[in-house]
Amino acid sequence: MKIFDPHIHMTSRTTDDYTAMAKAGILAIVEPAFWHGQPRTNAGSFIDYFNSLVGWERFRASQFGIRHFCTIALNPKEANNPKLADEVIDLLPRYLQKEGVVAVGEIGYDDQTEAEEEYFARQLKLALEFDLPALVHTPHRDKKQGTVRSLDLIRDLGFPEERVLIDHNTEETLPLVLDAGYWAGHSIYPNTKMDEPRMAALVKKYGSEQIIINSAADWGISDPLKVPKTVAEMRERGISDESIQKIVWDNPASFFSQSGNLDLQDVGRRASIDQTQFYEGSSVLRGQAPVVEA
Repeated sequence: MKIFDPHIHMTSRTTDDYTAMAKAGILAIVEPAFWHGQPRTNAGSFIDYFNSLVGWERFRASQFGIRHFCTIALNPKEANNPKLADEVIDLLPRYLQKEGVVAVGEIGYDDQTEAEEEYFARQLKLALEFDLPALVHTPHRDKKQGTVRSLDLIRDLGFPEERVLIDHNTEETLPLVLDAGYWAGHSIYPNTKMDEPRMAALVKKYGSEQIIINSAADWGISDPLKVPKTVAEMRERGISDESIQKIVWDNPASFFSQSGNLDLQDVGRRASIDQTQFYEGSSVLRGQAPVVEA
């Protein structure tokens, strides 16, 4: 079974994680722009971070046979510093045109402040301008209220429903998102947000249309193998392989292909590995024999 993890923060993961993910059947990933756990203090740190998403991290994934795509944005948590946020917004057009960028995201709400709403709306307008889908983060606190506010804002701006992925859903928010016509993402975590049994129950209740799952693995307690583990749980619950394949491959690939930067035919083939390659003089190897595939 082909697996696509459409939300995973590989900048914070190790090469061992890439090895395990490839072994588990993960062929492609999307890495959304994220915050670093502490506030960035200047726009230059965003430049270096965005460069790593479209450069080094894309290369690093390829060294393990995984195709890497990313989304670029000012994260909701970082929108509450207006001076810095304005500088970052000015940077985004440079990166939204880069190879491998498949959406504007993560955008949305964190504390649901006025500043977050302003930059949420501005970045949705950038997505319209650059003809890109939008990846929307729903807040960890007051999730239902934040989801309703997100849906209202997206609708008011006239953003096409089929080009929006609302992420981090729960049992409370999923019906709202599906009823509004959006794609519904779910982050499978070890102890919070959503787990494998709950996700399988949602699939049995709502089916597989416009349903997407991800690991959202980052620098916190998380697991980059949560998508294949959820595949196993869904099989155990009697969900058909056809429905599972739709959720873990067809849906995310179809959604992000709307960017024009993800070729559906190409992405379905495992990338060949050539670990003799370097990226700006750097290799993933540390004196080890390189793997090279025909």
